[in-house]
Amino acid sequence: MITPGSATQLAAPVAGLLTQLQRMLEHLTEEQYCRRIKVLSHATLGQHTRHIIECFLELDAGYASGEVNYDQRKRDHRIETSRSFAINRLGVVIAQLEKADKPLRLVIDYSHDGEAPGAVTTSYHRELVHNLEHAVHHMALLRIGVNAVSALVLPPDFGVAMSTLKYRNACVQ
Repeated sequence: MITPGSATQLAAPVAGLLTQLQRMLEHLTEEQYCRRIKVLSHATLGQHTRHIIECFLELDAGYASGEVNYDQRKRDHRIETSRSFAINRLGVVIAQLEKADKPLRLVIDYSHDGEAPGAVTTSYHRELVHNLEHAVHHMALLRIGVNAVSALVLPPDFGVAMSTLKYRNACVQ
C-alpha cells in the first residue's frame, strides 16, 4: 500500500546511496576509474558505475513511457570513461528520484532461442527498491575494486545492505 510520503521515504535512501557513490568517485583518478581490475574479472570501476546509473536512467525513462526494459537501456560509454560525467549523471538521477508510484510494465527476456520477451506488472516504487538493492550489490563490487587500485578508505557501510547493517548492529548489542 502506498502511503503519503512514501515517495520521499523511498527516494531519500536511494539518494543517500548514490551520493555516497558520487563521493567515492570524487576521490579516484581517471586512471583508477578506467583500469581493468583482475579481481573484478577485468571489469573497471567505470563499467560498474555505468551499470548502476543506466538502470536508474532506464527506470526514469520507463516512468514516462510506462514500460521498463533494463536489457534495452541506453548504454553511454562516457559514463564508464569519465568520472566527472558519471558524477554529473548521478546528480541527474538523484534529482529525478522522487515520483509518485504508478504501475509499470517490466519487459523481461530470459530466452536463449529468440522467443518473444515476456512482461510482468510492477510499479515505480517496486523498481526503485530493486535498483537500490542492485546498486548496493554493485557497490560491494566497487569496494573490492577500489581496494585493488587505491588506498581510499570507504565508509564501513559502503556496499552493505541496510538489512545487513541492522543485523550487525543487533549482534553487537
